Amino acid sequence: MVSSFTHQSRPGRVIFGQGTMKALRDEAAALGLQRVLVLSSPGQRSAAEALSGLLGDRAAGLHPNAIMHTPTEVTETALQVVRREKIDGLVAIGGGSAIGLSKALAHRTDLPQIVLPTTYAGSEMTPILGETFGGVKKTLNHPSVLPETVIYDVDLTFSLPPRLSAVSGLNAMAHAIEALYAKDRNPIISLMALEAVRSLSHSLPEVLAKPYDLGARTEALYGAWLCGTCLGAVGMALHHKICHTLGGSFNLPHAETHAVILPHALAFNSPAIPDVMQSLQRNLGQDPANALYRLGGALGAPRSLRDLGMPSSGIERAAEAALANPYWNPQPLRLDAIRALLFRAWAGEPPEPPEVA
Repeated sequence: MVSSFTHQSRPGRVIFGQGTMKALRDEAAALGLQRVLVLSSPGQRSAAEALSGLLGDRAAGLHPNAIMHTPTEVTETALQVVRREKIDGLVAIGGGSAIGLSKALAHRTDLPQIVLPTTYAGSEMTPILGETFGGVKKTLNHPSVLPETVIYDVDLTFSLPPRLSAVSGLNAMAHAIEALYAKDRNPIISLMALEAVRSLSHSLPEVLAKPYDLGARTEALYGAWLCGTCLGAVGMALHHKICHTLGGSFNLPHAETHAVILPHALAFNSPAIPDVMQSLQRNLGQDPANALYRLGGALGAPRSLRDLGMPSSGIERAAEAALANPYWNPQPLRLDAIRALLFRAWAGEPPEPPEVA
């Protein structure tokens, strides 16, 4: 039964398909951009150079120095380039690192953004920015960081290796699954979230088996767009709080951390969300949390924080940090239960619901 809800659509233009990056120059012109700075991580420099070529005389600079978790010192360096070169717009290509840097710059300058994702992270569809300062990652939600235009080109995802495709897709699924039990969830976003879970749970194994299959890559990118839209429309809960804590405090890789935590966070919340668990059974099976754990294993994704480099001595610190300024969560938060969740995730054990207090 549908109860009262509020739904607010986010502004922004989405171009989806194959070969769509060719529209970049026209999109920049439509936004009135004359001096564009192209952003990427070091590993995507050649792709950024290709975009500069597409922009032609509208390209005013290249800054391939984005890194994971958007450290503020990296943003400040890029901001100097923006001011020195009199930049009037930003183009970012890559995953969460490049898009995060673009959003951080937009938040400080209000410059328009065009984003071309190469992963399934979903940040491009959200007004959310996570920045790291002094080893602590904090998030803000502000319209200024939402890109004006997102160009999804399936061709750009073929360069994403199968294993990274798997963890990036699981990261995206985490956005959709948390949207299903968000405090401000609504029927429209829930429909999109369930469609996203269906799309990614079916396409990711195909991407792993046939990395250059156009149909599988298109379906996965479609699912990722849905996931990002869900993340941008409703609030976050325990899963994202833990992942932000682990990323900022231990510098763990973003997508891999989400892949590890996803089944454990869902199992933790399962007693409080029976309707969501029932909905997820349609695409994930009788026990959705353990189905996600098994899916991660089948995709070759990491299943333990230990394998990502987190020391066991950090479990207590992470549990306490997860309870500091906590996000709203459907299941009550207790230190012993969070500690147990983190230990299972650290050890790579299957997820379990929390013990009754």
